[in-house]
Amino acid sequence: MLHWFRSFRSISLVFTLLILVVIVSILHSPAIGESLVEKKVSTIQPGIYLPLIQTAYPRPTEWSPPIAHEGIPPLDLDSIRHDLKLSAQELALNKIGFHVGPGGPSMNGIGDWVRALDQARIPIFYKSVDNAGPLFEAQELMKVSAVPHTLVYRVTTHGQDNGIEYDVPNYALEPAVAAAEHWQKHLEKFPPELDPEYIWLETINEVDRNRSAWLGEFALETAKLALRDGYRWAAFGWSSGEPEPADWESPAMLDFLELAGQYPDQLAVALHEYSYLESDIGNGYPYLIGRFQELFRICDKHGIPRPTVLITEWGWTYNDLPDVDPAMEDISWAAWMYSAFPQIRGAAIWYLGPGFDIADEAQKLISPVTDYSLSNYFATTPIDGEINPDVFAPMNTSTSGTDWSELGPQEIRSLIEQYRQDSINKRPR
Repeated sequence: MLHWFRSFRSISLVFTLLILVVIVSILHSPAIGESLVEKKVSTIQPGIYLPLIQTAYPRPTEWSPPIAHEGIPPLDLDSIRHDLKLSAQELALNKIGFHVGPGGPSMNGIGDWVRALDQARIPIFYKSVDNAGPLFEAQELMKVSAVPHTLVYRVTTHGQDNGIEYDVPNYALEPAVAAAEHWQKHLEKFPPELDPEYIWLETINEVDRNRSAWLGEFALETAKLALRDGYRWAAFGWSSGEPEPADWESPAMLDFLELAGQYPDQLAVALHEYSYLESDIGNGYPYLIGRFQELFRICDKHGIPRPTVLITEWGWTYNDLPDVDPAMEDISWAAWMYSAFPQIRGAAIWYLGPGFDIADEAQKLISPVTDYSLSNYFATTPIDGEINPDVFAPMNTSTSGTDWSELGPQEIRSLIEQYRQDSINKRPR
């Protein structure tokens, strides 16, 4: 009898294990929502391919918005990271920095901002046009400190003043030909003191949104050249409120976005985000500031990794901004929103440099932005939730008197163009 019981117990154990194996297999079946997608992506050398294995999971439908914290500087970032990790959270810091030009008194204090944040091990976002000096200082600090600053450089047609077009490509050429030509022009102007390992290069700015399919091909070809030559490259520099959502979905554009998603430290999308109203940072949200979320939504839709995004111009209007206190309230809201998206490397406040009245006003923000960055941080949940702009909608807006949610696509486009034209002023290109 005892022998029979032992035999029965052994058989039962085996049967139980078989049932568990079947259950585990079912739970891991692609039919339950987990699919394995194998993609072969061409590298820069023709004929050579690298396999990319991606596992696609359903995105969470709800966000846990970032939680803002204020501390006493210097922040002990290692301790904060440790404590947040215990709660399954991650540390994010202020990503809003500055856009500078070729010198001028409005840049007084910008070096103090760079050095203070580098010493505190807080990454900065720093864009410069036609002036390598500010980025060179930050680059050399970065080499020693290893703080992952984001440094962006661009030469402009206006700044070079040599009869050569640097801001936009030659649309009359085939995209691949235009890409090679435009890339070479910028390589010839890349300052020798800047190190491509540390500097993001922008080669185009506020391009023609009506040529988005052409620009998708151009971007794909330029991305291959950048990878070949060992540069970090940011594409497009779209104006605030551009492009249209469908413009992200042309075949070449999707190919570029997929390539950018695979090389997040070498390829990026450059965007501009302005509210076009000095009195209302949330004007037109999320069609102006916050528009990056539409790019991420489309990438999610196509199963493409969200690309690195550099917001290389950010602010209210091209020629005006609020007083310091309301400006800092607006900046703190935007910093909170951007902190939820690790793909957003930062945003550069427009503009410190010669020739524009806004520069003197922007200069007043250097010290308060420094103080804010040194004492504020965010606890974020490390998941890329389903895009829902309502989560990040700013409070106390609507000073424009327009409810954008009630407008159709053409009405929104017309309103964006109206605001943009009202805001435009001569500026470096």
